[in-house]
Amino acid sequence: MNEFAKSLSVSASGLKAQASRLRHLSENISNADTPGYRRKTIPFRTEFDAGSGVAGVEVGRMSLDDRPLARIYDPSHPMADAGGHYEGSNVDLMIELADAREAQRSYEANLKMFEQARQMSSSLMQLLRR
Repeated sequence: MNEFAKSLSVSASGLKAQASRLRHLSENISNADTPGYRRKTIPFRTEFDAGSGVAGVEVGRMSLDDRPLARIYDPSHPMADAGGHYEGSNVDLMIELADAREAQRSYEANLKMFEQARQMSSSLMQLLRR
């Protein structure tokens, strides 16, 4: 595997990981007001391919945040108990939006790296044709 292909592989794994992260973040944001919803999180880990000698990013298993759910007082809510409380979600919109911005910027950085490697490879091919 040549160096251009290795750099494309690394940036592609980063793109895939950040896309998965953005998907989970958007699910969290869209369910922020859903009673009983638990925030989804995904870990990243380094994956080393011994055959090609390339380390990339791999997405781990999705897990649910075990922080306690918010107790909301609304006696008119259909899910309210005898005391008028029900369990909301444990999604904090500020955290989700900050994580989404970070994931977006990381995605853009990986995309830029991918594009640079592709352009360098294309330029090299044009030079070799001359």
